[in-house]
Amino acid sequence: MTTIAVTEKVKKELIKLVSELQIMLGRRVDFNEAIAYLLSQRRTKDPLLLKEACRPMPGGRDAVRELLQERKRDEARRQPGL
Repeated sequence: MTTIAVTEKVKKELIKLVSELQIMLGRRVDFNEAIAYLLSQRRTKDPLLLKEACRPMPGGRDAVRELLQERKRDEARRQPGL
């Protein structure tokens, strides 16, 4: 085991987390398990963040329309006589 130093504020927050985990899991939880839980949560995907990243950007439809028009012009230049 290793000893780590934390501020009183962090210690109080860890104690709150330990008690919440004990209620949620129905068994005794120590600081190590609480910290492991926090670390595991950091690695999980955030669906709200994904939704935010995938939302349409302002002016996106205009950009797509312009891109399609340019694509048609490029294809027309490659096929002379059409």
